[in-house]
Amino acid sequence: MRRAYNSVLKLPQLSTCPQCAAPYVPHRLCPACGFYKGRQVITVSAIG
Repeated sequence: MRRAYNSVLKLPQLSTCPQCAAPYVPHRLCPACGFYKGRQVITVSAIG
């Protein structure tokens, strides 16, 4: 009975970044471009 609630749990919802349109978890910085709330927090270098 304690494990009956596990079927109700859901994966975190994703939002789209307004800067690069990549999916990201809300209230976190975008891992693709490094922006958070309209300002650049980290510099992300292109690999390849």
